[in-house]
Amino acid sequence: MQILLKSATIVSEHSPFNGQQKDVLIDNGVIASISDNIAPGNAQLISGDGLHVSGGWMDVFAHFCDPGQEYKEDLQSGALAAAAGGFTAVMIVPNTQPALHTKTQIAYVQSQAPHNVAEILPIGAITKNLEGASLAEMYEMKAAGAVAFSDGLKPVQSSGLLLKALQYVKAFNGAVIQIPDDASISAHGLMHEGIHSTRLGMPGKPAIAEEIMLKRDLDLLEYTNSRLHVTGVSTRGSIQLIADAKARGLQVTCSVTPYHLLFTDADLASYDSFLKVNPPLRTQDDVDALRAAVTDGTVDCIASHHQPQDWDAKQVEFEYAKYGMIGLETAFAALRAALPELEPAKLARLLSDNPRSIFGQPAITIKEGAPANLTVFEPNATYTLSDDRFQSKSRNTPFLGKPAKGSVTGIIRQNKSWFRS
Repeated sequence: MQILLKSATIVSEHSPFNGQQKDVLIDNGVIASISDNIAPGNAQLISGDGLHVSGGWMDVFAHFCDPGQEYKEDLQSGALAAAAGGFTAVMIVPNTQPALHTKTQIAYVQSQAPHNVAEILPIGAITKNLEGASLAEMYEMKAAGAVAFSDGLKPVQSSGLLLKALQYVKAFNGAVIQIPDDASISAHGLMHEGIHSTRLGMPGKPAIAEEIMLKRDLDLLEYTNSRLHVTGVSTRGSIQLIADAKARGLQVTCSVTPYHLLFTDADLASYDSFLKVNPPLRTQDDVDALRAAVTDGTVDCIASHHQPQDWDAKQVEFEYAKYGMIGLETAFAALRAALPELEPAKLARLLSDNPRSIFGQPAITIKEGAPANLTVFEPNATYTLSDDRFQSKSRNTPFLGKPAKGSVTGIIRQNKSWFRS
């Protein structure tokens, strides 16, 4: 199988062709030639207005609901959703039924790998059954293919357990992932606690529920000298805590979701359940701080927090709606809307280079003879986010039917590819 990318701008700091517009020929999963004018021959021709190609993007926090809730998403549909969003690799959370808390469950995910266009990288649970009571079989899961450890959507509340987990992963230079959320403070909150929650008459989740947990996690990180990745960061205070921790030399990295860069708690005035997420949407001041942190490098990468829900889970009163939105297919457009000034090179670092470096995945080089692991995109293409652009089984997204800028053309991963028709 041959694929020819015609007149594509190469965006890769590791490539000798970085910033140059070239033809790129992929032959059976290998970059065969990079030149100014390659004859198409029998190759599948990919062209576009302002076509760009970078190393394959990697998402660090998504929920594929498989096993247990395959009606929302399964590994196959999740991989297709990832491809449609430009991701050649996705780290999936362990919040399945049963949870990904043993080597057997990790092996199940790994057994599906040869069938999927996008690589699926399982995150092993920190605690057995995600119950927060005792450590899971972390070393065995690591040997079976777990790339990191987290209780995913249920962050570890016990300081003692998180301390043990941080100590345990040091044996193999592993990383722990946490959403900073003190459940004892925010258990009944439906949105950010502030002016808008008061106006709407809804119980709020205060910023301190995030920041007090983050302070604890950073203290434990400093004590253990381990590695921590904080995801779903949503407040100005949290960004400052992470920046200070980095300045002290702690091994902490962080990611934000595209929707936390775009929406605020004011957008919940219509009680749109598609915007019910956890951590909740915060204030405009918080959004401004997150955007600045992405620009200055405090934020290391982007996490979709792709969380599919069936129709019935969202088409109810706001109080009863489930949390989360799908995010893989809209991540790039949301980033372009929130931060239109970001150059393609910065986007490539956020979406490809940095997450791979953080979680020990091989760096991607766009050069002749290298394996093809590529994302092809048009940063300035405009379109409408219509239903046919989605590959996920679920449609819990506020973006459906909205205009967008920044389109993913497709991905190539070794001898597999997916391109938008």
